[in-house]
Amino acid sequence: MSNGSQVPFGSRARVAAEGARAATLGSLHRQPAKVVALNRAFRVFLYGTVALALIGLAALLVDAFVEGEARLSLGLITDSTSRIADNAGFRQAILGSLYLVGLMILMVVPLGVGAAIYMEEYGNRESRLNRMIEVNIQNLAAVPAIVYGILGLAFIVRGPIDLGFMLFAGSITLTLLVLPTVIIAAREAIRAVPPSIREGSLALGATQWQTIRHQVLPAALPGVLTGVILAVSRALGEAAPLLLFGAAIFVTTDPQPFNSDAGWTALPVQIFSLAADPQAELRELAAAGIIIMLAVLLLMNSFAIWLRNRYEQKW
Repeated sequence: MSNGSQVPFGSRARVAAEGARAATLGSLHRQPAKVVALNRAFRVFLYGTVALALIGLAALLVDAFVEGEARLSLGLITDSTSRIADNAGFRQAILGSLYLVGLMILMVVPLGVGAAIYMEEYGNRESRLNRMIEVNIQNLAAVPAIVYGILGLAFIVRGPIDLGFMLFAGSITLTLLVLPTVIIAAREAIRAVPPSIREGSLALGATQWQTIRHQVLPAALPGVLTGVILAVSRALGEAAPLLLFGAAIFVTTDPQPFNSDAGWTALPVQIFSLAADPQAELRELAAAGIIIMLAVLLLMNSFAIWLRNRYEQKW
């Protein structure tokens, strides 16, 4: 047997890949000078816009931290709302945001994943109904949040459902707001699962639902969690729709999600009201509230990212 045939398959594959990469780079370098210059200009423009956005975000964060640093304390989390800046906290707002996002996750995950499974595994992609649903999902993902707020006010708070101005009504509207994002992310994750996994499971005698439940969904779970992370990030910072559902700017009692007579608020609404206050002390408190909201968002996203990475390691 010749020495060439004794080279391991992995080594030969790497050599072939490096050769293909070198050939591709060589063909790119042989492009006309005008095309190379345009590519470099576009790359510089792309990096510049990203750097500009990051600089603007960093400036906003630094400004909020500098202005609200003096107000940061444990009391901001445990104390109730007050018009006196030294005694004011965000207890009710933090609880309200956690209730909103928690109830939203309980509703949006089964609805979003279920819709994605139907469209990718059961629905006929060539049918007119499936195409119409797909187009509507894409369009709903770009609808402004205030439109969802008006829709929820007309049909959920009042109208046919008539839940009243309760926190649960706000969670339903936030679910409708982020549902397209979760569906799109879940569909892409399910579509990325190799067909060989499905074929192998079906060949061993598993039903289609068993294949989806035990093979497809676990493999697609990291992508699904990415969509949930995006959904939570958007929902936690929304203030406009919540103002239409009775989110108060001054509440001293803990929220009750299913009681329309109990007052409730959320972090974005509380920060919005404090930032517009003429008292400088309360505006500083709003800056501290921004830091708290970012910390809550970071903790929730960190847990979701950890969970996603854990499943990625398994697969």
